[in-house]
Amino acid sequence: MIHPSTTSELRFEEVTPAHWQDFETLFEGRGGPKNCWCMVWRSLPAGDRGDKAAKKQAIKVRVLERQPVGLLAYRGSEPVAWCSVAPRDTYRPLGGLDGDDSVVWSLVCMYLKRELRGVGFSKELVRAAAEHSRLRGADILEAYPVDPESPSYRFMGFVPVFKVLGFKEVGQAGNRRHVMRLRLR
Repeated sequence: MIHPSTTSELRFEEVTPAHWQDFETLFEGRGGPKNCWCMVWRSLPAGDRGDKAAKKQAIKVRVLERQPVGLLAYRGSEPVAWCSVAPRDTYRPLGGLDGDDSVVWSLVCMYLKRELRGVGFSKELVRAAAEHSRLRGADILEAYPVDPESPSYRFMGFVPVFKVLGFKEVGQAGNRRHVMRLRLR
């Protein structure tokens, strides 16, 4: 089990209606993931897959309905990072393992403002996602990171970060994504 860091400069909050404005600010800020609104792995009608406004509206509806979508990280009062973590069945098929009765949550995306990259804050996001998932009843946290030299799916994180935090590789999803699991209970 991963324990949250006690030295982090970051504070983590579940995205709820009260945090929508901060979520929107982070995503629409410079370099933010405003093209996808973290809907790549969530279901959308076929005609809306390329429509930024439809993606934003779809994630907003989930937030307003209090569906779990992920965590915001704050540095002081400023939202500076995001992690998409939610029950696996709230996503489209990810290529993970099936066949047991475990409650599985999936971590599918991370975004950090540029100044936070490469200094260990992604580990803080993963730790927070694991603790959040455990507190919400998950038995397992599943992630789909890529190798550091991967030309795509880099938003899903990198295998070495997950390995150092105790995740075990259990398979592959496509050509680049590794399926990795962390037992939370």
